[in-house]
Formats: sequence, structure tokens, C-alpha cells
Amino acid sequence: MFLYISTADLNPIGHPLRQVCLLADQALDRLNPTFCQLCPEGGRPSSPPEQLLLALLLQAIYDIRSERMLIEHLDHNLIFRRFVALNPDDHVWHPTTFIKNRDRLLTEELMTLFLELLLVAPEVKPLR
Repeated sequence: MFLYISTADLNPIGHPLRQVCLLADQALDRLNPTFCQLCPEGGRPSSPPEQLLLALLLQAIYDIRSERMLIEHLDHNLIFRRFVALNPDDHVWHPTTFIKNRDRLLTEELMTLFLELLLVAPEVKPLR
């Protein structure tokens, strides 16, 4: 398949994931030093922790019940691919690889810090 448009253009202007993506990128920028410590130079390449966090955020937002279904959605949905920073022709992780990398790279503290950084953004309004 030939794609002559940007993946950013696939996400409609008013789609809520656009704003969530901006907030998530800001939170990930603040976590960048932590990611650099997680992934030492050399060794076997693994899934980037940023993409793992974004995929888990998608799983929570859309209430996707399993990692297998999440990977299936990422394989077929271009808006989800754009959110997780995967190009249309990138291979999606195998579910077991995703789970192993998630368990190895992402600690409970890191996920909590990511969510806290998302929730303290001024654009996020608390539910009342």
C-alpha cells in the first residue's frame, strides 16, 4: 500500500487522542532521563519504553481487555499506530514480546509517575 499523506493527517482535527497525545508527549519528555537509564547502550534492542507507556495508555483509554487485543488493534488501526509512534509499515510487537518488555522496562513507579505527570497538566480537568 502506498501512503501519500502524513499519519498525523489520519487523526481527525477534533479527535480527543490529539490532545491526549500532546499531553503524553510532554510527560514523556520529562521522563526522558529515566528512559536513558533504562536502556543502556549496546545489547539487544527492545521496544522503546515510551511506546510501551503510550500503548498501555491506549489500552486504558479504550478499555482493551488484553495485550493480545491491544496488539491486534495496533496492527489494524492507523490512529492507534500514530498515537504510539509506529509508522504504517512498522511491525507491531508480538504479544509475548510486548508483555516481556513491559514487565522488564516499566516499573510500577515509572507508570505512576507518567500518569501523575499527565494528570497535573493544566488542560486536564478533574471529574466532579
